[in-house]
Amino acid sequence: MKTPSLLLAAIMSMPTLPASADQTTFAAVPPVAKKVEKVVTLHGEARSDPYFWLRDKPNPDVAAYLEAENAYTAAVMRSTEPFQEALYSEMLGHVKETDLSVPYREGDWLYYFRTEKGKQYRIYCRKKFPDGPEHVTVDLNELAKGRKFMALGTYAVSDDGNLLAYSTDNTGFRQYTLFVKDLRANALGPERIEKTTRAVWAADNLTLFYAVEDAAKRPYRVYRHRLLEPQSSDVLVYEEKDERFNAGIGRTRSRAWLILSSESHTTSERRVLKADAPAGEWTLVAPREQDHEYDVDHRGDLFYIRTNSGGRNFRLVTAPVASPGRASWKEIVPHRADVMLEDADLFANHLVLHERANGLPRFTVTNLATNASHVVAFPEPVYSAFSETNRVFDTNLFRYAYQSFVTPNSVFDYDMDANTSKLLKEQEVPGYDRSLYRSDRLWAAASDGTKIPISIVWRAKAADGKERALKDGPFPMWLNGYGAYGIPIPVTFSSNRLPLLDRGVVIAIAHIRGGGEMGKKWHDDGRMLKKRNTFSDFIAAAESLMAQKITAKDRLVIEGGSAGGLLMGAVTNMRPDLFRAVVAKVPFVDVLNTMSDATLPLTVGEYEEWGNPEKKDEYDYIKTYSPYDNLRKGAYPAMLVMTSFNDSQVFYHEPAKYVARLRTLKTDANPLLLKTNMAAGHGGASGRYDYLHEAAFEWAFVLVQLGIAK
Repeated sequence: MKTPSLLLAAIMSMPTLPASADQTTFAAVPPVAKKVEKVVTLHGEARSDPYFWLRDKPNPDVAAYLEAENAYTAAVMRSTEPFQEALYSEMLGHVKETDLSVPYREGDWLYYFRTEKGKQYRIYCRKKFPDGPEHVTVDLNELAKGRKFMALGTYAVSDDGNLLAYSTDNTGFRQYTLFVKDLRANALGPERIEKTTRAVWAADNLTLFYAVEDAAKRPYRVYRHRLLEPQSSDVLVYEEKDERFNAGIGRTRSRAWLILSSESHTTSERRVLKADAPAGEWTLVAPREQDHEYDVDHRGDLFYIRTNSGGRNFRLVTAPVASPGRASWKEIVPHRADVMLEDADLFANHLVLHERANGLPRFTVTNLATNASHVVAFPEPVYSAFSETNRVFDTNLFRYAYQSFVTPNSVFDYDMDANTSKLLKEQEVPGYDRSLYRSDRLWAAASDGTKIPISIVWRAKAADGKERALKDGPFPMWLNGYGAYGIPIPVTFSSNRLPLLDRGVVIAIAHIRGGGEMGKKWHDDGRMLKKRNTFSDFIAAAESLMAQKITAKDRLVIEGGSAGGLLMGAVTNMRPDLFRAVVAKVPFVDVLNTMSDATLPLTVGEYEEWGNPEKKDEYDYIKTYSPYDNLRKGAYPAMLVMTSFNDSQVFYHEPAKYVARLRTLKTDANPLLLKTNMAAGHGGASGRYDYLHEAAFEWAFVLVQLGIAK
């Protein structure tokens, strides 16, 4: 077997230790990426990009460089391997390895998944309602045999319960192949449809609608497929030609209507079709207008439409199914400046609004016969609540999931008439005692005076029995942030965090602008030409936590992934003195180059989030914060950069280029590590045990940097 030259050179540059040597003293030599002259010119400005060559994935030198970085990282972290194994065992000890999800009803069946000890993946099953024998529908462990990655995408059952359309990705690149399985015969049909995203059945149990991606990974076409007929005869029902927009397909809970969607980051458009007339003509609800977003659900003779036509935080209107256009819209829930209407769930006799007020989620339930409404109350200062799988339309039960930093994921059935919740299952966490932990919400003042919410959790009772309050700091801290796409970062439970909490580390999330915690304005104030607010908010949150003596500069580790990785790169450039260590996962750090290249997947659709560098003012603004372009000579914190070779959202070359350039500029002795999973995508390892090993590696790095080595 031939060893790639770059990898060989890197390995040979590492000194060999005698067997008795103390490996903690081992000084590994980082690889040096070659420079290949590349000048990019835009708006008359020439920029040097000597690591552009790392984009060339088929080039064997690229993989060799990444493997050399992996070898260096492994060498630096070798002394922590026993600690990593201990952390892995600790996390695994908090997992109920053989477990069962709460079954949900769809038609005559109950559907659920289960896990088995020693198996990496879920096993999807069903049984006849109420207590028939189990039938396995999809066993991901079987599908994963011989593969390093496996993920399930679509999982859609026909109305008669006989057919299952499901899709899988076996590389991590999020390109899914769609299959159709006859559940009666437990046999696959001939369908093998590549690059699919969503898929739904029509009411005839024979027609399947699906969306596919173009070369830039943009879902752009929706097809109609007739069961058992060749794919070549599939009918193209819609093609989206505007590269900012994605096309998709769905179906209402009432099962009466199909919804064909086309949407960008700021604008949307919907078409509807009776589910029992799949070959019919689609009806446009409202033609697209720039910055108008809306979505559609159905009940009886009305469509229910969530729209921002009356304000950024959305309102709810109805329209007759016979004339759904804007001229027929009738408002039933007005726009509210202080409440974000995130979604609306329709049932035969009830409406459930998913709202966000003062940064926290809530459900407002309305009886549509009486118009009486009430808010579902939750007990903790910070938490998350989500709609669970609700496939039954004519029911008085709304299923939701609740969790917090302290409360494991819990599934409830809410009686919308009696206004009562019934706990169906709380995630079992072996060895966990919630009475030991506390959570709270704090507020930081941004540079412009805006109040930034911070969710925080800590172990309030130490192993020695002493009570610990936040005022007793400063403590070691792990601070997370994201701040993009209007996505609120949920406050969730994770047993994987217990190794930090149990070692005295305080964990916090800064809910900075660019996210959606405080409504659409919160997003607007942290995107495009206001993006820098995201970074200054995070810095303000860190400084506030230090001012309150909850943590200190030498005790603060920050972490963010994807757009949160951009955050990590930006704030580290702006304030490298403020953090002890930084973990950047699949980080979007080469913003200016990526957004300047419309040939890259996802770029054009992202113009409405980050800006289009072809426009001079947007180019100039992005250039002020793009992490790769703002690296400067000087001291940086310890850094761990984690990525995946098959990432489809943020290509591996962005963090690779970033690390290569930073190596030539940093003047400190702090570690700079790049770890690439060569067989995964944006979310890292797909197997649950493999994922725990990745988490153990990260925690070992974090804890050692905080001076906690056991």
